[in-house]
Amino acid sequence: MSEKTKYELEFVVQSSPQLLYQYISTPSGLSEWFADNVNSRGELFTFIWDDSEEEAKLLSKKSGERIKFRWTEDEDEGNDYFFELRIQVDEITKDVSLMVTDYSEEDEMSESKMLWDNMISNLKQVLGSA
Repeated sequence: MSEKTKYELEFVVQSSPQLLYQYISTPSGLSEWFADNVNSRGELFTFIWDDSEEEAKLLSKKSGERIKFRWTEDEDEGNDYFFELRIQVDEITKDVSLMVTDYSEEDEMSESKMLWDNMISNLKQVLGSA
């Protein structure tokens, strides 16, 4: 398997950081935009789409600020890839951005970024900020 490349995306979101955090850190919030359904048992989150299921381990979270996961498949293979959702607030304008950090193989980079574009678009609709 080829090496994955780290990338970061920034999405401006019209939302309070507190509300946004609920949508990126709780199973019920994540199931509104990230997956069809999300369950968690402790630090293990199960993401369910149509007919597929992926598990991710919660690596870290800082209340109101960020959450970081690693797919168990990556962990099983000994990879230290992760994806992180981080809320950033501009000190002057108070604009709220959601920073997405993820990894992708070079030849899948544009598809990966497009997937995040679509998912964050769903999130914005749920938040009423589209």
